[in-house]
Order: sequence, then C-alpha cells, then structure tokens
Amino acid sequence: MSYFADLPAIRFEGPESRNPLAYRYYEPDRLVLGQPMAEILRPCVAYWHSFCWPGSDVFGSGTFERPWLGGPDALAMAEAKADAAFDFFAKLGAPYFAFHDVDAVPLGRSIREGWSNLDAIADRFAGHMERTGVKLLWGTANLFSHPRYAAGAATNPDPHIFAHAAAQVRAVLDVTKRLGGTNYVLWGGREGYETLLNTDLKRELDQLGRFLALVVEHKHRIGFTGTILIEPKPCEPTKHQYDFDAATVHGFLSRYDLVGEVKLNIEANHATLAGHSFEHEIAYALAHDLLGSLDINRGDPQNGWDTDQFPNDLNEMTLVLYRILQAGGLKTGGFNFDAKVRRQSIDAIDLLHAHVGGFDLLARALLNAEKLIADSSLADFVSRRYAGWDGGFGQDILAGRLSLAEIAEKAAAGPEPHPVSGRQEMLENLVQRFI
Repeated sequence: MSYFADLPAIRFEGPESRNPLAYRYYEPDRLVLGQPMAEILRPCVAYWHSFCWPGSDVFGSGTFERPWLGGPDALAMAEAKADAAFDFFAKLGAPYFAFHDVDAVPLGRSIREGWSNLDAIADRFAGHMERTGVKLLWGTANLFSHPRYAAGAATNPDPHIFAHAAAQVRAVLDVTKRLGGTNYVLWGGREGYETLLNTDLKRELDQLGRFLALVVEHKHRIGFTGTILIEPKPCEPTKHQYDFDAATVHGFLSRYDLVGEVKLNIEANHATLAGHSFEHEIAYALAHDLLGSLDINRGDPQNGWDTDQFPNDLNEMTLVLYRILQAGGLKTGGFNFDAKVRRQSIDAIDLLHAHVGGFDLLARALLNAEKLIADSSLADFVSRRYAGWDGGFGQDILAGRLSLAEIAEKAAAGPEPHPVSGRQEMLENLVQRFI
C-alpha cells in the first residue's frame, strides 16, 4: 500500500522557512522546562478521522478516494489501512496514535468474530509499532454507531445490549494494554436521551455508574497501569448527554465513588458546544485533579455542531499550555488531533498539511507558555490578588476557626473594604506580549 508514498517526510526548518511542508516550531527533542517538546505535548493522530472518514456529510456521499475504504475482503482492507496509517505516521514524525475498535477492523457478525478480528489487527499494529517506534496514546470502543446502540449502550433499557457493550470494552481494553497504551477512553455518544417521556433518568445513570465501575475493576484485574478517561460532550448525537461537561462528569464520578479512578479527556469543540471555553474546561479539570488527556480541534462559531476542524487559535492554545505547564504537565495523556480535513480537501497531501499546521501550532503555543512562566508576571498578579486569604483572618475562615457570627462581628468592627481592580485589560495586554 503506497497511498502516501509520494509525500515528503516532514523536517524542522525553523521559523523563517517558507516550505508549507516543514515544521517551523515543532522540534521533538528541543528541551522546554527541562523536557523534550515531544514528551510534553505527546501529539497524536486520530485513526478515525484521518483514515476512516470518507469525506461524507448528511447531504452527500464521500469525496475521498482512500483505496482501503471498501473492497470485498474487509479484513484485508483493514490491514491495508493500517499499513497506510503507519506510513503516514512515519512521514509526519508522529509519536502517538489513537483508535476505536471499529476504525481498526470490522467487528463481524458476532462478538467472538469481533474479538478474533481485533486480535489480528492488533498483531499488525504491534509489528508496525515495533518497526516505527510509534506508540498508542489510547484505545476505545465505539459504542454509538451500531443500530443496537440507538438507545444507548450502558444506559440501554435492554441488559443484553449493556452486555454487548461490555464485551466490546473488555476486548479493546485488553488490546490497549497489550499494545502499551497509556490511557483508555470512554465517550458516551448515545449515553443520554432524546426525550424524558420514555426515559428513567436515575435508572440509566445507575447503569452507567455500574458500567464504569466494571471497567475500572477489569483494569485492575488485568494489570493495566494506564488511565481510564471519560470524554465530556453536552449533546449530539443525543439531545442531552449525561457527560455534559467537566463539572457534570465530576459530580457523576463523586456520586459513584470513582474519583481517583477515572479522569477526563477534554475536547475543545465539545467544550464550546457546552457553552464553555477550552481553557475553562481544562482549568476546572486541573482544579480538581481530573485532567487526563486532550482532544484538540475547533468548531465553527457560525455552526452549532461538532465540526472537528484542525486548531488554529494560538491565543487559546498558549493559555491552555500555560495552565497545563503550571500544573506540572500531563501525566499519561497527550494532545490528540481529533480533527478532520474539510470535505473538499480531497488529496493525500491535504491530510499532511493539516497535521503539520497542528503540530506547529502546539509547539509555538508551548514556547509562548514557557516564556509566560519564566516571566511570572501573570502568576504573581494572581497570587497578590488572593494574598488576603493567605493571612491570619483568611486562614481562620478557611480552617473553620471562626463561626459565621464571629466573622460578622469582625466585619462590623473593621473599616469598609475597598475593591481592588482586576486589571483584566492589563493582563490581556501582558499575554499578547508573549504570543
């Protein structure tokens, strides 16, 4: 399979390069805060959008001529797709990839046939991984595309469908461990409802809680040392999904005693669909030690759905990296390009252009964030703004040494406090100096 054979291998040429197929900022081995850039970012290619999507939309059929899409022998096509994918990873210099089970191989007509097919393609992945050095960031099971999951997988009214979903997850979690994956992701695309008229919401949440507990139990049983992740999204395909946003998932994990066992895979486009910024969702996850990994893409502000475009907002990504670096960086996670080229970008080279731009955006934002941290002006301002809580009165309140009545008496006996400016405009100007 030589679909990508004519594409050049991407090399670093520096910021002055005019070559559209060269890295201007992404240097895998460059040290940033003492670590190689590639290890901090862990950039990852999404198997599904890059190699499985045919370029179709709800109004038209596929526009991409990928030779592995279709054909009489589905398993042979899956093998050809894997060969092409790892050829692409090598051209790009991508250190990681991620996949769903149905992206990698057809699951066949029965659970056991699906297991057999998945094992076969895992063998092929393993050979390519050993040859190229590309690693698995995470695996996941697709529990939303098949008609059986129209009413959900774990939240389905039929326990036999719950069991079918469990069989898929067990198989992919086993393969993820076998391939050395550092995370396992659960996205509840159909775990929600279209109408409350036919929905027992409490029952469905209890089912979902039990399902996730079973996944965690199996993780420990097989000795998988990676992180279990949930990927929040508010809607689409369902009207309302139970994993609406980071705060909702946090509450769910607390309710079912799973905090500490499960973290979050935050996606940029999902954050904006929930009415948040990407930075907000990351900040919330970091504040509660829930951040595991990231899917980076963007939506179109004029479209109210998940357009999964490649990221290009340097301001946003700089602040995202700044927050993550301040918190000590990602542990097992990375930056997965859960993004697809546009339907009119029909050539193989378009896929390369998209990822080169994405890698460079990440790298440039990382270097900006490094400068923001070294300068320390932003962090120092925030520390000064809350300094009162570090003193005696603030600490007495937080430690519970004062009752509500005692706090009220201190307020009545003291002078009128005067608000201090938040200096938002100054801080926005400050950040721009590092972009």
